[in-house]
Amino acid sequence: MRFMIIVPGGPETEAGVTGTEQQFADMQAYNEEMFKAGVFVDGEGLHPTSKGARLTYDDGEWTVTDGPFAEAKELIAGFTIIDVSSREEAIEWLRKWPASCAPGPGQALELRQVFAAEDFGEEYTPELREREERMRAEAARNAARG
Repeated sequence: MRFMIIVPGGPETEAGVTGTEQQFADMQAYNEEMFKAGVFVDGEGLHPTSKGARLTYDDGEWTVTDGPFAEAKELIAGFTIIDVSSREEAIEWLRKWPASCAPGPGQALELRQVFAAEDFGEEYTPELREREERMRAEAARNAARG
């Protein structure tokens, strides 16, 4: 079971603050622990919304709105993806999140399960699954070439 840990953004991340040396060291140690346990899949920090855009689809048209975005409760500063055996195991990993990197007051890390092919039922045909698997394999090769 894959889970995404969503790290909330706020005024500091929106100002481009990325962290202290201690925070980087603490997060690196945490990621290394997950890697050694075989559960770490990926994790990245995100640039502020001032470097982003939102696209809205309405009446057959896409509208692009450039950042920054003011809705502080909707901001994401980063994410980690883990592959574990259960929701409970994922929560245990979140409990180990470095205190120096904990979200600020009124914020929380969010845990969301990532869909797997078997979650979609018969509508996700064997042919579609095969196409998805080929695409993911190619994406992994592309990422390895970096």
